[in-house]
Amino acid sequence: MKLILASKSPRRQELIKGLGFDYTICSYDTEESFPAHLQAGHIPAFLAQKKATHYPRVLLQDEVLLTADTVVWINGKVLNKPESEAEAMQMLDQICGHTHEVYTGICLKGNAFEHVFVEQTFVTCSQLTNAEKMYYIQNYNPFDKAGSYGIQDWFGFAAVQKINGCFYNVMGLPVHRLRQELKALFLI
Repeated sequence: MKLILASKSPRRQELIKGLGFDYTICSYDTEESFPAHLQAGHIPAFLAQKKATHYPRVLLQDEVLLTADTVVWINGKVLNKPESEAEAMQMLDQICGHTHEVYTGICLKGNAFEHVFVEQTFVTCSQLTNAEKMYYIQNYNPFDKAGSYGIQDWFGFAAVQKINGCFYNVMGLPVHRLRQELKALFLI
């Protein structure tokens, strides 16, 4: 099996490397809109499958494409990647002092199959002052992160009180579950 990771995320690339699989990286752009009726984990599942559908070439017999999408879900709505400091601050205002959910949808696609699954993690964050939030935004550039934060950086150290579920899922790739799914599919 030759694994193809279709992701620009340096965090996903780091995590897949840790699994020890033979893999290559292929990144391409896919428009990430989704139907408004989708909720929670259905959103990243839809987007991961959409990314797999838009892969730019035909997969060979021994190739498996891995696409993923991660969303932060709180109060019945999704928090995507922020586009400005003001939007990042609004997102941090929503998650600090509360528990939110992180969902990662994974699509494993070969030339004769497609397998989609979703992992869920609950993250509880303590309250931060506005000055602390602005420090984070200005020093850690959370603009490529769903929900405007990275659990593996300063925000995780300063604000994350507890998690229930896979830590790596919050980084964007539930590696234990991914390994289990690959083992089940390919008897590796």
